[in-house]
Amino acid sequence: MRILASLPDGNLFSSLPSTPPPRDPRLPPPSTPPPIPVPKYPPKERKPKSRPNPAFKLPHRHTRYYKPVNPGVISSDGDRGVTIGESGVSYRLPGAPFEFQYSYTETPQAKPLAIREPAFLPFGPPTMPRPWTGKQPLKKSKKKIPLFDSFNPPLPGKKGVKHVEMPGPFPLGKYPQEGKTREEILGEPLKRWEISMLVKPLLKDNRQVNLGRDGLTHNMLELIHSHWKRRRVIKIKCKGVPTVDMDNVCRRLEEKTGGKIIFRVGGLVYLFRGRNYNYRTRPQYPLMLWKPAAPVYPKLIQEAPEGLTKHEADELRRKGKSLLPICKLAKNGVYLTLVRDVRNAFEGSSLVKVNCKGMHASDYKKLGAKLKELVPCVLLSFDDEQILMWRGKDWKSMYPEPPSFSNPVDLDIAGDADGSGTPSDDPSQGTIRSSPKMISLWKRAIESTKALVLDEINLGPDDLLKKVEEFEGISQAAEHSYPALVLSREDGASSSMAEYEDGSQSENYDEDEFYPEDDFNDDDEFYDSDSSDVVPLGSLPVDHIAERLQRK
Repeated sequence: MRILASLPDGNLFSSLPSTPPPRDPRLPPPSTPPPIPVPKYPPKERKPKSRPNPAFKLPHRHTRYYKPVNPGVISSDGDRGVTIGESGVSYRLPGAPFEFQYSYTETPQAKPLAIREPAFLPFGPPTMPRPWTGKQPLKKSKKKIPLFDSFNPPLPGKKGVKHVEMPGPFPLGKYPQEGKTREEILGEPLKRWEISMLVKPLLKDNRQVNLGRDGLTHNMLELIHSHWKRRRVIKIKCKGVPTVDMDNVCRRLEEKTGGKIIFRVGGLVYLFRGRNYNYRTRPQYPLMLWKPAAPVYPKLIQEAPEGLTKHEADELRRKGKSLLPICKLAKNGVYLTLVRDVRNAFEGSSLVKVNCKGMHASDYKKLGAKLKELVPCVLLSFDDEQILMWRGKDWKSMYPEPPSFSNPVDLDIAGDADGSGTPSDDPSQGTIRSSPKMISLWKRAIESTKALVLDEINLGPDDLLKKVEEFEGISQAAEHSYPALVLSREDGASSSMAEYEDGSQSENYDEDEFYPEDDFNDDDEFYDSDSSDVVPLGSLPVDHIAERLQRK
């Protein structure tokens, strides 16, 4: 360090000079390399323009094409054509079993006003020697894979082939038959043990067909047949908008595919192909190569809906902003009870709102269109991702008003006024002999608006009494209004249970029944030490327990 300090310039970390040293003018200037020349290519030969086939050109989604149409054939090329009817836009092909559509379940009931693209078929051109797939034809494979149908299965253990599900099931001594109609292909109805045998292996299997917001589409028909080649039963999982009307989905599935729904729970549908199904003779449908543009339909939301003026409609929309929704719908959910919930909500309020936060705009608009047809109701707005509905002026309650009930003594349908139930012996009075139990049940049923269903039952007095007692038991079970009995144990603890009527039996389930429930044993009877205290019909057991504890 002393040596470094003795040097004249002791700064070892000095910076470089800020300016470069001057260049010697006697030296020649440096030579720069020449730039790379730009290559020149010959001009491309221009091919003559040819008018492309519309089947090879995908429709432009952002086009402003708008053509008003009238019901009927709007485009035709021989036997092939595009028609507009009550079910929207449909495509007609020669030899087809029905007119094809993009979706067979999610088509509005309203007639379309215009179309958003030129009217041509979304299938491949008929002049091609092979089906149009959008790609070049593949090279011929050197490996020949044999194909087998349901009636010529391969030998067990053979490699290079896929096994096809055998036809059936068939009773002993019966064999598959060639069938052309739907009834012939389905064969005899399946028995309960056969349904259980076919469905149980598929309960936890993920091999399924997903039915989404577009419903039963045309290309899904060919997909179902490809599943039926390997299995007798196919599992279809439905989610989203189509689950609002599952009956329509099941009806369309059976109608278009020719199968039979053998089991259904929630949004899951199990579709059976039939006993005599043959994949080789199945109906073959051409595939749609693109999704056709949806036509223009009338607006769902109008400024002045039916039966209202614009001022009244605005007033209802203003009230609906502070209204609480009856439910919140999840995206891609199963909405089996939505129609029933809206109908029940209309019993207490003229306005109903459903929360659809997080859903696509097209989804809750389709939901609104379905609710308008199924409930029915009047749509007011889709603001804030919520469906606001009004029940309309022609709305009628599902529960009609009960008829006025008079005293049995005034109507002369029972005995004395003292309540003893002794019938009168004078035949000139024209009285109807009935027991006091029958009168009490009849009075209670009329007051609770549950006796209106008995108008269609033409039975004798004894059979009618039996029907009333059965209906009373069912209604009490639904309302949880059985009278409670408080039982005292030896250790001082108390318990409560519902009092069962005499002669009640539990339901018997067979061993082969699908999803059997636990059997209950009702042979044991319990009696209270103080049987004089009976809870009035309609109260809860906890009320009687609290009252007895207060008295003690």
